[in-house]
Amino acid sequence: MDNKLTSDDDDLLAALGVDVEADAGGRRSTGVERLIAGFREIESFVDRNGRPPSREPGHDIFERMYAVRLASLLRQDDCRVVLKPFDRLGLLSGATATIDPGTLDDDDLLAELGVDADAIAPDEDITALRHVRPAADKKAAAEEVANRRKCEDFETFRPLFEQVQAEIDAGIRSTRIFEGNPEIAEGRYFVLFGQKAYVATVGEPFKNDHGYTDARLRVIFDNGTESNYLMRSLQRALQKDELGRRITEPSAGPLFADESEPEDLESGTVYVLRSQSDHVMVTANREILHKIGVTGGSVERRVANAKLDPTFLLADVEVVATYRLFNINRTKLENIIHRVFGPARLDITIKDRFDNPVVPREWFLVPLQAIDEAIDRIKDGTIGEYVYEPAQARLVEK
Repeated sequence: MDNKLTSDDDDLLAALGVDVEADAGGRRSTGVERLIAGFREIESFVDRNGRPPSREPGHDIFERMYAVRLASLLRQDDCRVVLKPFDRLGLLSGATATIDPGTLDDDDLLAELGVDADAIAPDEDITALRHVRPAADKKAAAEEVANRRKCEDFETFRPLFEQVQAEIDAGIRSTRIFEGNPEIAEGRYFVLFGQKAYVATVGEPFKNDHGYTDARLRVIFDNGTESNYLMRSLQRALQKDELGRRITEPSAGPLFADESEPEDLESGTVYVLRSQSDHVMVTANREILHKIGVTGGSVERRVANAKLDPTFLLADVEVVATYRLFNINRTKLENIIHRVFGPARLDITIKDRFDNPVVPREWFLVPLQAIDEAIDRIKDGTIGEYVYEPAQARLVEK
């Protein structure tokens, strides 16, 4: 069979808007080449299996995609004209399309079958799947989007989202991962699928079919849409979203306090120690030499074996101050404190029990008053504007 297009075919294709211009080397356009290559994949399937591909559930995903692709080709006159010279099996004349996919490309066809297009490696055919996204996941995501609608009174809520963002930027609020089921209540803010979500109203509670308490919500999103989630559905959505977060309340308590509020997440304790070492450097500066650290456990337990630990100067210590902290990253906090007092870090080397030299890094020549001030500056968010000046033994503005 002659596989070349005649001049009459070229004229017809041009009238249909199909680009068949060959380049200087006589090659077909990229679009035509891809169309032919895709059709030949279908023919190869028929050669191997002795029948046209089927889109019925239960068949191989690649077979189902070939079936959808073939149906798409049958619905497009321009494509049939291009492929007619290559139809050695009569697929274009003997088959009947059962769906109307329009002008779907491969990515669209995959999506219709519940396959993530990103699963196909670049420049490879559809059989080169890297991973397959379950159809159920795509269906759930589509349903979630479909359930949202335009929030007609969004201008009422816009200032709330702007205020929340400003409070996050100022450190008054923060975002936290979930531990257990997210607690849903009116007035709470969350992050879901990359958007801030505000629980505007919570309806009357009721028992669902499984005997659990549930309620209908009105949830406003910062992109101007809203949804009427069930409470338990919102909880599941937040748990499934790997980036899902709760936004803390501004009244959730200070970063440092003697007592926590019920919903605070305690992160640990900042402790300030004085050494009882008889090292000449320590005895000369005992009143202003302090170790500043952060622990997630008991301070007493942390210092219990101080005299055996070179980081404690191999001596007992006195706890002179502690500050409990909530809703903050311990490591980042400790780094901030050590950076602020870096200019006053003690430069000392001691030998451990095995006579190995150790350089403790958490001891600073700073008065307790300066540490108290630094903690206050961290609490009100202004610590970044200050540095410690050893000559004046106090924090000074940058």
